[in-house]
Amino acid sequence: MKKIIVLCSIVLLLMPFTALGQDFCEGNFDYDRDQDGTDAFTFKTDFGRSSIMDPCPDDGPAPVEKSGQVTSYGTGDDGTLEKGVALPNPRFSDNGNGTIMDNLTGLTWLKDANCYGTRTWDQALGDCSGLTSGSCGLTDGSSSGDWRLPNVKELQSLIDFSQFGPALPSGHPFVNAQLDINHWSSTTVAFWTNIAWTVRIDSGYVAYDEKSGSYHVWPVRGGH
Repeated sequence: MKKIIVLCSIVLLLMPFTALGQDFCEGNFDYDRDQDGTDAFTFKTDFGRSSIMDPCPDDGPAPVEKSGQVTSYGTGDDGTLEKGVALPNPRFSDNGNGTIMDNLTGLTWLKDANCYGTRTWDQALGDCSGLTSGSCGLTDGSSSGDWRLPNVKELQSLIDFSQFGPALPSGHPFVNAQLDINHWSSTTVAFWTNIAWTVRIDSGYVAYDEKSGSYHVWPVRGGH
């Protein structure tokens, strides 16, 4: 009987965690909701996952999500093929504390998409890094340094190209989404470092402008 119990224990230890219903390599779990990857590191350390026993694969590939467009305007176009990763339903979850979880990317966004009005790029960086619980409708316990300005890929990931004014997924839970001018990203344009990429929320249009310009600020937290 003891040999059977020991054997069963060994089998369970060697079973891939995916066989137990959860792939802990994916990073789509977070015990303390900080979305910073600390829990994944702790789990793998505590449970002995290593390069020898059930290793996690290298990061990637990073599949591209569906654009959201379902109407076809020509043979072989996006609306015909609808290529990409299917969007989760619901796409977003309102955490009830001023934050919104994107169930596609795992990113956490500020529910208020226009807490700061229009700012320069440097001001936007500072606004995001200095965001704390108690401001902008937040009651999540976050402290300075938890939030940041999203990169251009993250900002564009919010866009649903089947929608317009705003080009956000239907039924999204955000408030104060601004349609008049673009939102700053944290990404600098490679050929001219005095300008940065922006995304327009009414249409999904990606552009760029000098960092001294004034655009909207939409903080995010989490990400790999």
